[in-house]
Amino acid sequence: MLAATALVASLAAPGGQALAVDNALTGVHVVSHLDLAAGEQPENLTVERDGSLDLTMSFARRVERLTPDGHLTTLATLPAPPSGTDVPLIGRAFVGGIVQAPDGTRYVTYAAGTDALTGVWRLPRHGAPRRVAALPAAAVPNGLALHRGQLYVSDSALGAVWRVPLGGGTATIWSQSPELAGAPGKFGANGLKVRHGAVWVGNFDRGTLLRIPVGHDGTAGRVRVTADGLGPVDDFDFTGHGDDVLVATNPGNEVELVRGDGSHRTVLTAADGLQNPTAVALRGDRVYVADAAYFTAADPNILGARLNEGR
Repeated sequence: MLAATALVASLAAPGGQALAVDNALTGVHVVSHLDLAAGEQPENLTVERDGSLDLTMSFARRVERLTPDGHLTTLATLPAPPSGTDVPLIGRAFVGGIVQAPDGTRYVTYAAGTDALTGVWRLPRHGAPRRVAALPAAAVPNGLALHRGQLYVSDSALGAVWRVPLGGGTATIWSQSPELAGAPGKFGANGLKVRHGAVWVGNFDRGTLLRIPVGHDGTAGRVRVTADGLGPVDDFDFTGHGDDVLVATNPGNEVELVRGDGSHRTVLTAADGLQNPTAVALRGDRVYVADAAYFTAADPNILGARLNEGR
């Protein structure tokens, strides 16, 4: 996320399905229109086995579940910081990334502007949310991924990747390479995923996609820029074809298909219904895009599409 001027609202095609600008994705449609007035602005999402979507509603501090039949329920609400608390880069409390462990436990990142609340929170299947790892008030924890019993967290303010044991405990800075930083006052490290023994991070300010190998001893290897010129990278997900990635660019209002060689092209735009895309998630050939409408302030939604084989 980053402050920007309002963008053009989406233009739906006849019949309720939009016409994608590229045939990599077909059957683009709105899975669910969300309620802006109710604070339903999804920052991140993950797909459950039954096809339900778990959504972090950023400024509402909520985590919600959207079932395949369109029913939306609140799973948890994180505690509010004291009135007047200033969160770095954002100004207000913000729930970011979400990941689900094999046992069904969900974890989310929370930037609250206080040492008492900022960090990684566990959402048990039953019971209240609980912070399992503290991060400093100056941090803006954002993207989140799980790999071999460790949670990796991107920090948009401090330009870092933190590592946290899945069971909770002390968070340590795993990497703070210059490539992870943004310009002063700008978002740096944002979306984060783990694939093929490496942590991948998008840098919002620099418009880059980065790959950081995980060493045999668990330490961070040398950062490599795998793609640049992407625009404001928010979140991304892998298509399952090599290292191809679908990248959401938030104020840019586009989804880019990035090939393993770093080449990229636009596959979705506002004409497909995008309203400031914040996250992409895939399950099989199903693609879901979260649209928070941070700047259009028009129609937060979830878009669905099918990823074409042999495209």
